[in-house]
Amino acid sequence: MGADARPSGIALMGPTASGKTATAIALAKALDGEIVSVDSALVYRGLDIGAAKPDLAERDGVVHHLLDVRDAWDAYSAADFAADARAVIDDILARGKLPILAGGTGLYFQSLLQGLSPMPAADPLMREQLAREMAERGLAALHAELASIDPVAAARIHATDPQRTQRALEVYRLSGKPISYWQAQPPVGRLPVRMLKLVLAPAERAVLHERIARRFDLMLAGGLLDEVRALRSLPQLATHPAPLELPAIRAVGYRQAWQHLDGEFDLAGLRERGIAATRQLAKRQITWLRGELDARWFDPATQSGPLRQAVAQFLGAAGKAVLTPGV
Repeated sequence: MGADARPSGIALMGPTASGKTATAIALAKALDGEIVSVDSALVYRGLDIGAAKPDLAERDGVVHHLLDVRDAWDAYSAADFAADARAVIDDILARGKLPILAGGTGLYFQSLLQGLSPMPAADPLMREQLAREMAERGLAALHAELASIDPVAAARIHATDPQRTQRALEVYRLSGKPISYWQAQPPVGRLPVRMLKLVLAPAERAVLHERIARRFDLMLAGGLLDEVRALRSLPQLATHPAPLELPAIRAVGYRQAWQHLDGEFDLAGLRERGIAATRQLAKRQITWLRGELDARWFDPATQSGPLRQAVAQFLGAAGKAVLTPGV
């Protein structure tokens, strides 16, 4: 069997607050790479502080892709991401650069690297209709409707998950077939790139929890509430029938800040709920990452050297730059 002739890329994965951004930027600078964000919050304009979106100073001259590509009231599916990311990666490779995928949204990684099961594309009019039904009938009624037409999907989708419930109903109404049928079909569109999967995660869960709490406090001090007030003032969100069901506003930190501004709990309650929700997100991300059996795990605090060596070995002669100190 001959050598793998596919172009190379790096997928830097990990739970939230694990240090992926800084590591990705350092690798991109050393390897003449460009970063493709794999984060379901960073795609939205206006979600900066609470999403830990790197500003221009943090990016340090490194090109970042798939930041600020949608408004906060828009939908953005895994299929949308896969299509956009593939076009971006093709362009990066055509210019002789190294694509570095960095983020923590497992479904985005899966849709891009492994392909997606074929199913109907999102339909804006149908989504508006379902949003109105959600506001009028409630999530419990929609989930019960899903259970009647697709018990397999209803058993898998939690009764408190509005986004996936609505998507499953959307697929059924558009195609006449349940989403479980489409998900059982062979995936298509696998990315033709030789990818090194790296997971950045502290070895001790307590360390990650401390990082999460510290970062959330910095977000609060840096103006998270002002950012959410600005979002609430936008006409498209101020008049939306169910803003808390929008993917952007459901992002960790934003939902809790929105509820705080609605008067549901005080500032201490916001901090407590925001940190707890972020920890839960990290737990879900780690659970998904453990299923990535071909990924290599590194503790960002103690294993930066072995990580650099893994990258250098994967890239061969082109990877020698990462062995220089400070990368």
